[in-house]
Amino acid sequence: MSRLFSALRLREVEFRNRIFVSPMCQYSSEGGMPSDWHLVHLGSRAVGGAGLVMTEATAVSPEGRISPNDAGLWSGAHAAAWGRISRFVKDQGAVAGIQLAHAGRKASTDVPWRGGGSVGRDAGGWQPIGPSPLPFDRPYPAPREMTVADIDRVVGQFAAAARLSLEAGFDLIELHAAHGYLLHEFLSPLSNTRTDEYGGPLANRLRLPVRIARAVREVWPEKLPLFARISATDWADGGWDLAQSIALAREFKKAGVDLIDCSSGGLVPHAKIPLAPGYQVPFAEAIRREAEIATGAVGLITQPDQAERIVASGQADAVLLAREMLRDPYWPQRAARALGVEGPWPSQYGRAR
Repeated sequence: MSRLFSALRLREVEFRNRIFVSPMCQYSSEGGMPSDWHLVHLGSRAVGGAGLVMTEATAVSPEGRISPNDAGLWSGAHAAAWGRISRFVKDQGAVAGIQLAHAGRKASTDVPWRGGGSVGRDAGGWQPIGPSPLPFDRPYPAPREMTVADIDRVVGQFAAAARLSLEAGFDLIELHAAHGYLLHEFLSPLSNTRTDEYGGPLANRLRLPVRIARAVREVWPEKLPLFARISATDWADGGWDLAQSIALAREFKKAGVDLIDCSSGGLVPHAKIPLAPGYQVPFAEAIRREAEIATGAVGLITQPDQAERIVASGQADAVLLAREMLRDPYWPQRAARALGVEGPWPSQYGRAR
């Protein structure tokens, strides 16, 4: 028996295995619309046998995009475009998930293969917003500090995107509260220097992410799961850390979140991260134990036996693969062979089994 290939049930959704495709930005949209690229990219991972296939960070508003080429979900037309993709993913036996996001101060940047950096208004850019007027790094513009009205508007945008996610046929939503984007910016004292009810003490810095989780849970059907991706540490002195992440996970659980997707970093540009295989797994293990909530482990998980150990030992309930899935969309089938179990195969490929 393989624990990695055992089913996982959260609320009324069953995942055929515990191999999840992590959100990975493709920078291949126009006006936020997913394209044929997204259909093939996400569809091939579903064909490859993953239990969950999750979209890239999908912006809840135009100004919430990381770049002008990012995907979004803020209209019925966007929902219809995503619907074609979610249907295909589900037809292959995978759960279709969407990650809802707002880039905050890291918005209006160019695509990575053009070097990143700020995009000016003349090239389709805009002024970012954030909890405080602190830029991410020197090439980035200073964000406009959000008013309480701005905060209320963003909460409404997440709730509206959740409704559209249901319309688009998704079975799962993940809230992006990691990697230095807007919700993470409110959490960390390194990016949030506010003096109102959204800044200062931990309870205040938790307020916006938890409020958004509650707003999404109110419109998201009770039978469908809600995830949250967090950065468990900023890897920087005086920043966000594991102890605060455990406190956040407890509050997310009260708000109706079912699984914490445990990543790290992204808030400050020069953090020293001790990269090594499975380097973030201890965060998933600690949050699972201390907050008593399901977790997903992510980060340099590349080998089938490594993934099996993580799940079988109870360090996490699932693994999320990103770059390894880019290298090999059929990684789950390869992992099943390596572990000596029957993995999912599409009927059309049966002759090659």
